[in-house]
Amino acid sequence: SARVSSGPWLSLSLKIKELAGKARDGKLKPEEFQGGSFSISNLGMFGIDVFSAVINPPQGCILAVGTSNSKVVLKSKGTKLVDLDSAEPSQGPVEESDLEVVTTMSVTLSADRRMLDEAEAAQFVQAFQKNIENAALAFL
Repeated sequence: SARVSSGPWLSLSLKIKELAGKARDGKLKPEEFQGGSFSISNLGMFGIDVFSAVINPPQGCILAVGTSNSKVVLKSKGTKLVDLDSAEPSQGPVEESDLEVVTTMSVTLSADRRMLDEAEAAQFVQAFQKNIENAALAFL
């Protein structure tokens, strides 16, 4: 796995750890969490697969992050993976070499459309997906 060892990623990582520790200990001051425009809610760490988060006014968006799961899928055909649970019956038997294990995660974006319309929200989720699927590129 990639490690955060320098630059802006290190600074961001250290700040997140500091604020998370304060929140856990009940020592987070209002000025340390107010004034933002975007929140992330991670219930995935509690095993929740999918959920919708409520926007914290006056913020404009919140991203709900579910847990990651490993699943067996038919090998990628271009960029589309075929989930075996929802796949159409195939023309023949599926060989083990046709299968791969992937990690999936659900995210749900709630957005105040006065600040972010549906098309912009969809573009954000597409960009998020692209970046999370190629997370190692962020550390180059």
